[in-house]
Amino acid sequence: MNSSVRCYHDGRPRGPLWRGKKLIGKEALFVILGIKRFKDDEDKLGKFIKTQVFRLLKMDMIAVLTELERQEEVGLALKMFRIIQKQDWYKPDVYLYKDLIIALAKNKKMEDAIQVWESMRQEGLFPDCQTYAEVIRGFLRYGSPGDAMNVYEDMKKSPEPPEELPFRILMKGLLPHPLLRNKVKQDFEEIFPDRHVYDPPEEIFGLR
Repeated sequence: MNSSVRCYHDGRPRGPLWRGKKLIGKEALFVILGIKRFKDDEDKLGKFIKTQVFRLLKMDMIAVLTELERQEEVGLALKMFRIIQKQDWYKPDVYLYKDLIIALAKNKKMEDAIQVWESMRQEGLFPDCQTYAEVIRGFLRYGSPGDAMNVYEDMKKSPEPPEELPFRILMKGLLPHPLLRNKVKQDFEEIFPDRHVYDPPEEIFGLR
């Protein structure tokens, strides 16, 4: 029961990095409008970043990143995240990574999602259940079951206890790939022996 709550809960740490995150000030709003206006002009965007973005306070930078993710401006969100990483106050934060990875995966920017994923892992961070689930779902939608399985194998190395959701998303998405699905199913049955797995009629295997 607790694991289900942890899987869906989008809790945030209580530290100063996230305090007041949802309050968007005038400076942050000005920057959001500016970088959206210049996003198709690299020269103007670069100048705007140097003159305006780097002047923002920490929480304004976080607010800009969060709002760009909410608006699904994921290319700009990724650029903003890289700027944040270069700040003196930056410390590896799994929640910053999580929101960006999920935003990229939902927009099918899987190459970017994996680059951010690898950066997160290099900083010694493991994502939570929701992040694993969204990245696996993204690769399945992207038509890359092999990459989904790579993320699955990485998930099994996580120090956090395994949870059902990513397994079930993977088993559903792997219906056209019965050999891969059976591997995940066997793992699932070993880890969750009291949980039921629905197996559809054989004739739908291999069909989308």
